[in-house]
Amino acid sequence: MIDRKGITQYVIVGRDQQILLPDEIHKYRIGKGRLKGLRLIHTHLKNESLTEDDMMDLAFLRLDLICALGVSKNGMPDTVYSAHLLPEGSNNVNWEVLPPAPYGNLDIDCLRLILSLEEEFAKKASTRKIDAADRAILISVTTDPKGTATESMEELKELARSSGTHIVDTLIQYRKADPRFMLGKGKLSELVILALQSDANLLIFDQNLNSSQVRSITDTTEMRVVDRTQLILDIFARRAHTREGKIQVELAQLKYLLPRLIEKNTAMSRLTGGIGGRGPGETKLEINRRRAHDRIRRLEKELATVRKQRAQRRAKRKKQGLPIISIIGYTNVGKSTLLNTLTKSKILTENRLFATLDPTSRRLRFPRDTEAIITDTVGFIRDLPKDLVTAFRATFEELKDADLLLHVIDISSPRLKQQMKSVEQIVESLDLNAITTLKVLNKADLVSKDFAETQCSQIDAIAVSARNPGTLNPLIEAMEARIRNLAQP
Repeated sequence: MIDRKGITQYVIVGRDQQILLPDEIHKYRIGKGRLKGLRLIHTHLKNESLTEDDMMDLAFLRLDLICALGVSKNGMPDTVYSAHLLPEGSNNVNWEVLPPAPYGNLDIDCLRLILSLEEEFAKKASTRKIDAADRAILISVTTDPKGTATESMEELKELARSSGTHIVDTLIQYRKADPRFMLGKGKLSELVILALQSDANLLIFDQNLNSSQVRSITDTTEMRVVDRTQLILDIFARRAHTREGKIQVELAQLKYLLPRLIEKNTAMSRLTGGIGGRGPGETKLEINRRRAHDRIRRLEKELATVRKQRAQRRAKRKKQGLPIISIIGYTNVGKSTLLNTLTKSKILTENRLFATLDPTSRRLRFPRDTEAIITDTVGFIRDLPKDLVTAFRATFEELKDADLLLHVIDISSPRLKQQMKSVEQIVESLDLNAITTLKVLNKADLVSKDFAETQCSQIDAIAVSARNPGTLNPLIEAMEARIRNLAQP
């Protein structure tokens, strides 16, 4: 391994078919739009040209150059085979193989070639210059039908945007998940080169990765790796403002990271950082299993205290005799906006996933002087991480005391039915099926009147626009009627 000054940095001895590169190479300097600063020269004892493994090393390590020195039958140096990465590939080829040259007759100005390549990489990256710390490539490896996979990728895009991440590119690979890399190794090498060409620094997988896959990918590429669960946890970490919310999110993060904690593994420096490195990710390699277990126990004790406090508050509300209405629904369907309009409140509302994390309760007075407590809850999402559900048990327990559930649905969403099904599955898992539920189709102003009427009749719902108080009268009447019916013996 030779640096740009021509100084040999590493000498590696391998077998006739394979060499193992030392881990220290991963620590060698690398920067935005830059190659590794190292070129690899090795022998091919049968004088063969560059192999697929050679090209994988070139791509994964972002080497300046790779050269194979062929050895003749009498053991003397023979032909030199070389290749380098390209700033922009063509026909799915992201490298250029130079013409074979006889040993002793090489005419390659390595430094000039490498610097010119880096300049081209930098120019290409500058055309996509964006003001974002994280620039991600989104990846899905699935055997689902194309429509399902596309919808799932669209949701992953929304999650990434909600985390403040800029999306550089997306990739859907239709295949069975590789047990080692999740996607094929060849496709992973393409991603590494695409990242170099587009100045991306993050890979986000739509599927959850096990610890072995995380290790394999991060050992192969120097990019940070995040899966769907960690992305959701990172968003929650950003949104948590109350002490209770922060405890719940940190507990979920630690339970997620625990099986992935491996001391002195360089992969962890790119795993625990997450999106922006929130929550326990800030401690990076300082975390170990014992400390994580101790911290989890402390957080669980604190949450137990929170549950007691919540139970006391619920008991006080019951003494007041006020019925409780809980708003549930998929994330970003307009639950907080509806609560604001109904109660003339000013809860934070934003057009992004999980904008509101901490539950909020307000008093609602109906036209006939009936009063109720109405509560906005954290949004649901498909495949809500189990650790998150467990950590937020104290919050979800609030729903069990509800007399009426308002299931808010985004009628304008192309994934309307899938979102409804996801919420219903979570409601069932929380044993809330026995509670009276009223379906509310929000954002009716974004669809035609005929479409809204058809959807209302199909699922027995009421169409509203949460931003327009004039559309809420049928909903208010239905809510009051159900509350009065519940009050009758």
